Amino acid sequence: MEGDCLSCMKYLMFLFNFFIFLGGACLLGLGIWVIVDPTGFREIVAANPLLFTGAYIMLAMGAMLFLLGFLGCCGAIRENKCLLLFFFMFILLIFLAELSAAILAFIFRENLTREFFTKELKKHYQRNNDTDVFSSTWNSVMITFACCGVNGPEDFEAIPPYPSLEKATPEACCQRELQSREGMFVNKEACLLGSEKFQNRQGCYTVILNSFETYVYLAGALAIGVLAIELFAMIFAMCLFRGIQ
Repeated sequence: MEGDCLSCMKYLMFLFNFFIFLGGACLLGLGIWVIVDPTGFREIVAANPLLFTGAYIMLAMGAMLFLLGFLGCCGAIRENKCLLLFFFMFILLIFLAELSAAILAFIFRENLTREFFTKELKKHYQRNNDTDVFSSTWNSVMITFACCGVNGPEDFEAIPPYPSLEKATPEACCQRELQSREGMFVNKEACLLGSEKFQNRQGCYTVILNSFETYVYLAGALAIGVLAIELFAMIFAMCLFRGIQ
C-alpha cells in the first residue's frame, strides 16, 4: 500500500512539475515578446526603468521556472533525493519572491491612477522632442493606440504649443491612415489648427485600460494558478523526498 502511495505521489509530482515547466515557458515567451515587440512596446519598456527591470525579471523567472520544472520532473521520475531537495529549495525562493512582488504591486497600485499619469504628462511632456525619452514614449503610445493624452487633447492646453500654431494639439494626436510613425497623416495641418475631425479625441488611459482589461484579469488568474501549483509541488516534493529510501 505504501509503495502504491509513493508511486501515486511520484506521478502527481511529475504532473505538477510539468505544469510549472509549461508556466515557465509561457513567462519566458511573454518576456521575450514584450522586449522585441515591434509595435511600440519595446520603446515603452526601454524608456521606463521600472518596466525595463520588470521585463527582465519576467524573463529570468520564466527561465528559472522552465529549468526547475524540468529538474522536478527528472527528480520525480528517477526518485533522486538530491534533485528533489534542490527543486524544493529553489521553488520555495521563487514562491516567496512572487508573493512579495504581488504584495508590492498591490501596495503601489495607486501610482497607476489617471491623476498620476495626467500630472506626469503635464510636467514632463515636450511634444515632438524625440531626444527626450518621456516625450518619445508618450508619442509612441498615442500613435500606436490612436489616442491623445491621458484624458484627451485638453491635457495639452497647459503645455505651451509651438509659436506658429494656434492650438496645443501635438502631432502624435493627429489621425493617421496607418497607426505607426511611418503612417501618413489624414490632414496634419487641420489637426494642428484644432479641427476635431482629424484628431484622436479619446484619452489613452481609457483606451489602454479597455485594451488590457481582459489580459490583466487573465494574468492575475494565471499568477494565482502558478502560486497554487508551486505550493502543491513543494508539498509533493517533500512527501516524495521523505518516502524515498
